[in-house]
Amino acid sequence: MHCPFCRHEDTKVVDSRVQEDGTAIRRRRQCTACERRFGTVESATLSVVKRSGASEPFRRDKVMSGVRKACQGRPVTDDQLGLLAQRVEESIRCTGQAEIDAHDVGMAVLPVLRELDLVAYLRFASVYRGFDSLEDFEQAITELRQERVPAGDRAPEVVGAG
Repeated sequence: MHCPFCRHEDTKVVDSRVQEDGTAIRRRRQCTACERRFGTVESATLSVVKRSGASEPFRRDKVMSGVRKACQGRPVTDDQLGLLAQRVEESIRCTGQAEIDAHDVGMAVLPVLRELDLVAYLRFASVYRGFDSLEDFEQAITELRQERVPAGDRAPEVVGAG
């Protein structure tokens, strides 16, 4: 880090603090040459690679607006959408990748949205999992029903019937 006053290359960190939302670190630095102090903010960048190949910074508000469409007419609040976007970002950051494909962002939304609202989940999944037919919806609904029923309460599957 160059000193903004004398352009000397060597500075030392005097103090570090995590910002309120935990996504950045604020540092107080001191130049070893002129001894003046200055502040810096460091943050880990996360980029989304779109289908076109263009890259843009990850934005929670874009996740929220995409999910908001699936939640239209559902009992989902803006606070819940904000929490969903935060959880999606956290799960993506846990992968350790600095760049992620836009489709993978949509796929990361699915498990979080499924916990929030099943109808919105099906709407969103129909786009990101590429539902082409009623059978795709039926399959997804069957999977959701099986997850909701405890294993011991499920009806036995009939093999070879038909």
